[in-house]
Amino acid sequence: MMNAFELRDQIIGPTLRYLGVDSNVAEELLLGTAALESQLNPLHKDAAGLGIYQITPEQHRQIWDTYLAFKPDLASKVRGLASQHRFLQDPDSELSWNLSYATAIAWLIYQREDIVLPQPCDAAQLGRLWAKCFSKQQDQPLNENQFSGWLDQYRREYAAA
Repeated sequence: MMNAFELRDQIIGPTLRYLGVDSNVAEELLLGTAALESQLNPLHKDAAGLGIYQITPEQHRQIWDTYLAFKPDLASKVRGLASQHRFLQDPDSELSWNLSYATAIAWLIYQREDIVLPQPCDAAQLGRLWAKCFSKQQDQPLNENQFSGWLDQYRREYAAA
């Protein structure tokens, strides 16, 4: 299992800033997404997706084919996060082992839906965004209250650290 604080500080925040997004709310949204989708375990095997965000190969292709295909500058930035040779051989594998690339794709799943991040950050609203964009890949929709509960716990732990 990954450390939530390190994931946010060393992967999620820098990846978002690389994409031009400087938002604590976006960081918490992606951190909560990783926690609920995979329990922060990149080798999580219980769901149909890959990596810490449990992104399915279908979602991955949709991002490239229906979103990034029309945003060449952004597509170039995202491609810059992927490995040089491995991506060409098996692009879906990047979701499993390349945390920055997977984070970028997870953010684009949200961005493609034209989400509006709540200001100030509201855990319940983030839970609704997560349920809208990520619970679709589950056989049974997950309760958005799970997200706000996890995020509230994370915030308490973060404040105590």
